[in-house]
Amino acid sequence: MAMRSERTNHPVVVLIPAYEPDERLVALVDALLKELPDRPIVVVDDGSGPEYASVFEATRVRGCEVVGHSINRGKGGALKTGTAWILDRHPACDVVCVDCDGQHRPADVASVAAALREHRRGPVLGVRAFSGEVPLRSRFGNGLTRLVFRLATGLDVVDTQTGLRGYPASILAWLLEVPGQKFEYELETLLDAQRRGMEIAQVPIATVYLDENASSHFRPVRDSLRVYLPFLKFWLSSLGAFAVDLAAFLLLVAVTRSLVVSVVGARLVSATANYLVNRNLVFRSTATHRRALSRYASLAVALLVLNYGMLRALTGVGFPLLIAKLATEGLLAFVSYRAQQRRVFGSSLEGAPDVELLVGAAGADTHRSR
Repeated sequence: MAMRSERTNHPVVVLIPAYEPDERLVALVDALLKELPDRPIVVVDDGSGPEYASVFEATRVRGCEVVGHSINRGKGGALKTGTAWILDRHPACDVVCVDCDGQHRPADVASVAAALREHRRGPVLGVRAFSGEVPLRSRFGNGLTRLVFRLATGLDVVDTQTGLRGYPASILAWLLEVPGQKFEYELETLLDAQRRGMEIAQVPIATVYLDENASSHFRPVRDSLRVYLPFLKFWLSSLGAFAVDLAAFLLLVAVTRSLVVSVVGARLVSATANYLVNRNLVFRSTATHRRALSRYASLAVALLVLNYGMLRALTGVGFPLLIAKLATEGLLAFVSYRAQQRRVFGSSLEGAPDVELLVGAAGADTHRSR
């Protein structure tokens, strides 16, 4: 009886974005109806065209709610359309997003849905172990993204590219605010969840690839650029600030012949530009200017002291000024990013966000890391 009460309190809707699907979508729907009976299933036709109408009609006659786009908008756009539909037609329901190509077993979908009963503070990810026969591009792509994501956020997300994700009802409206229309959208949700102090839970699932993942619409070059765009924005911002700082530094050295004046003046110019770009474009911070600016100023002062001290030390032992400057900025870049991401532009919620590994169904032992 307790299980029935929990399901009533947190009903689940399955959301399946689909672009040019084959009969595997119909097979998936049949399997989900057996594994999760009485759960609504929403299928989004992402502009597949009339030649795929019969596949979507087959899901409709099985009871699925089919909504769609007249043109292809991308996976992020399809997920947003489905989420908006669920918010309107199924308010107060949790959502589990599932890829349409049969890579997610119904039992794993059920495990993610079950984890949502207890995990109410953020997304639940169905994460693959990438063991066994996994296409090289998938193994390499996920490994690289996992490494970059960990360096950028401090969080170890095993499978940053998984399409099996659960969201409690309380955060569905937030999903509509996350930018992105293509494959980069799912990575943006993780980054934005981390910025807002949400907890990310991970449920181990099977690693399934059919026909070397031939049905995937992921384009390795173009879509990889989209996926890494959130990271590239920060590094481009840092590179731009460094260029401004270096140019101002060299100009002030030539004019004033004073190391102190040059370091301070260059940092004031570059810090102002960097603050505005990072707040509005990189971190998209919701913190007040008063809070963010005061913390940014404190960080800038600390980095300035370190910058000057390191320059003095390096030039004092014989390094050329330009080499010393490059080395100093490189060493402080990572410190600056982590401080901005966590303390300056991050969520005002107390404490750091968690990454939680849920072993098995909800209620099992958990492993938590910060």
